[in-house]
Parts: sequence; C-alpha cells; structure tokens
Amino acid sequence: MNVTSGTEIEAFQRDGVAVLRKVLDASWIERLTLGVEYNRNHPSEWSHWYTNPDQSVGFWSDYVTWNNVPEYRQVVFESGLARVAAELMQSTTARFFHEHVLVKEPGAAERTPWHHDQPYYSVDGDQNVSMWIALDAVPTNAALRFVAGSHLWNRWFIPRKFIDHTPYSNEIDRYELLPDIDTMIAEHPDQHRVLSFEVEPGDVIVFHYRTLHDAPGNPSLSKSRRAVSLRWVGDDAVWAERPWQVSPPYEPEGLKVGDPLDETRFPLVTW
Repeated sequence: MNVTSGTEIEAFQRDGVAVLRKVLDASWIERLTLGVEYNRNHPSEWSHWYTNPDQSVGFWSDYVTWNNVPEYRQVVFESGLARVAAELMQSTTARFFHEHVLVKEPGAAERTPWHHDQPYYSVDGDQNVSMWIALDAVPTNAALRFVAGSHLWNRWFIPRKFIDHTPYSNEIDRYELLPDIDTMIAEHPDQHRVLSFEVEPGDVIVFHYRTLHDAPGNPSLSKSRRAVSLRWVGDDAVWAERPWQVSPPYEPEGLKVGDPLDETRFPLVTW
C-alpha cells in the first residue's frame, strides 16, 4: 500500500482533512465489501436505520462490530493503515477506537447534517483521525464536504441527531449550538474554505475528529454509497465524559476521566 507523504501529513494537520489516493488495493475493497454485506445481515444492537428498513431506499449505519466481522478485523490489524494513522496524527502509537459503516442506498435523500465528531465520543485528545474508506465511486454531488481548518477553532459544538438534525441539548459548559454553516460560508466565502473530494474505491478521506463536515443524500438511482470509517487515536488520547449519551454508547467499565484508553476495547495496533 502507499504510505503517507509529507504533503498529505501537512494538509491533514493544516486543514483537518486530506485525501489519500489508492491506499487500499482491490483485494482489500473486496474484503470490506463482504464485511459490509455480512454486517447488514447481522446487525449489532447499535445498528440504526435513518429511514424505513423495509424500503429499498435508505440510510443505515452500524459500529463497533469489528470483533464479529472478520473482514473489518483484517483491515484494522493487517492492512498497514495503523502506520498511516500514526503518521497523520504525528503519534508514536495508533490505538483503534472503533469502526463505523455508513451506507446510503440508491436514491436515499437523507443528508448528513453539519457536525464534528469528537463531542459525540468518549475521548479527549488532539491526536486522532477518521479514515473514510470509499467502497464505491463517489462523485461531487454525493461527496462529503469539510470546512478546512475548523479543527483548530477551539470550539466544541453540540452533537446533532442524524434522523432530524436537532441538537442533543441546549448550550452547556464549553459546548455551543452549531451556527448555520451554509449561511456562514455563503456570507463569508473568503473566510471559510470548503473542501470536497471525488473518490474511487480504495481512496481514503482522512479527517480530524473536530473538523466540521456534512454530506448530501445519494442522488444515484443505481449505485450505493458505501463507506467504512476507521477511527484512531494517538498518544494523548484519554477517556472523557459528555453531558449526553456518547456515540458509540461506551460505558466507562472502570475508566475515569483522564485515564488512557489502555484496554482491550481499544487495542494498540502495531506495524
């Protein structure tokens, strides 16, 4: 597999997002495709449909199934992506936080609202990266969008529900309501750079947990938009609590705020 270049690392650190081209070859994409199909037919208790699961058009997700889906385990532990994650995070270690499969069926109109991920998660620390692995070609009209540099704003926005886009709570502590990002971009285009990437199977979009992003529905009437995200954390990762139910809904299981995630749920992956 290709390894990260200095340019890609610099882009990730500066913009909070970058695209790595042809990182995984066809054999890995085939494995992940089999894994997603198995996952769909054997969902976990945390699986969620954002539309009616009896309809052919839908948007569904699942996460933390890597212990039950061999293909997910293989890509985590054998593909070399842990090394790439460590390079991007500028960390001496790469600890696997969880995987998240996201599938928008052909014609699924549901858009993913603007949000950033870390306020959903039970982890603090600046060394982190999500790897959004495309299993299908994604054209511009179905692609994720990112606000470049938003991971450096030092702002924490209240999570929003994907099903109706409402916030989890009112403003509390350091967490604020998300402003209207589309209006902000339209009114101040010189201040907000939006990045979006057309991708092919095997390309990987990498982004920081605090980079703002959204995604449209899937306008194709014949092709799914399938992606598997691998979430990694680095040397500075510690257990955190939020004022709401975290997602994934991990329980502390003995971890206290500020403790390193040094347990089997969050394995260190070597290379």
